[in-house]
Amino acid sequence: MIKVAVTGAGGRISSKIIKTILKQEDMEVVAAIGSPNTPLEGKDVGEVMGTGKIGIPITGAQRLADVLKEKKVDVLVDFTIANSAVGTIQTAAECGVNVVVGTTGLSDEQMTLITESVEENNIKAVISPNMAVGVNVFFKIIRDLARVLPDYDIEIIEAHHKHKVDAPSGTACKAYEIIADKLGRVKDESCVCGRHGMVGARSPGEIGVHAVRGGDIVGDHTVLFAGEGERLEIIHRAGSRQAFVTGAIKAVRYVFEVHEGKISAMADVLGIK
Repeated sequence: MIKVAVTGAGGRISSKIIKTILKQEDMEVVAAIGSPNTPLEGKDVGEVMGTGKIGIPITGAQRLADVLKEKKVDVLVDFTIANSAVGTIQTAAECGVNVVVGTTGLSDEQMTLITESVEENNIKAVISPNMAVGVNVFFKIIRDLARVLPDYDIEIIEAHHKHKVDAPSGTACKAYEIIADKLGRVKDESCVCGRHGMVGARSPGEIGVHAVRGGDIVGDHTVLFAGEGERLEIIHRAGSRQAFVTGAIKAVRYVFEVHEGKISAMADVLGIK
């Protein structure tokens, strides 16, 4: 039985993760972690989610290390915000707990800190800006197309709900990194985030990245390959956050079973690299 701790207790995505884990035969929720000194501390996470008591009290993040050790957690799942996720991952690593991280908006500096912590403590991690299975197939397709269509103009468009705080989305940034790497472009030098005013003609080396925010859009991503006389659009639309949860459950099993201590991507989990 895989013992799982979930951060962001009480949040929408964390609640979906917990509810889904409760349906699995090979894993169990042993800890629900909220923000430091959360007013929900001590409340049963099942009641907070509206599903009735499940016997798991919410614990503030200030007691994370103690709970991870006490509950002998195998895997910690984090879908929170970048600033808090770094400390959470570092604490988990120091406790020898493997991690599955779907938090977006992590900077290069934050990823360096996370990587160092994972490597120094020899834990296993799956870190991805988007854990939906379809999105990771989407990543593979755009990688292959960038190889086949290197001379086409490429634009990335993403749309999310009005409450999303980071832009462009982690998924759009990952799509840019995949394409720039495949085309041999220097990271960030080719990226054009939105356009305004008299910007002049589009340069051949540009990769445009555009963010749309509104309503309750779960997550839409389009990569446009535009050539002379034709264009090809690769689109992924998430209709429900359950898509991310399904991928996270696969990642939990993978990180528990894999032998080598390292950071893996969802492509590793799905075997589609």
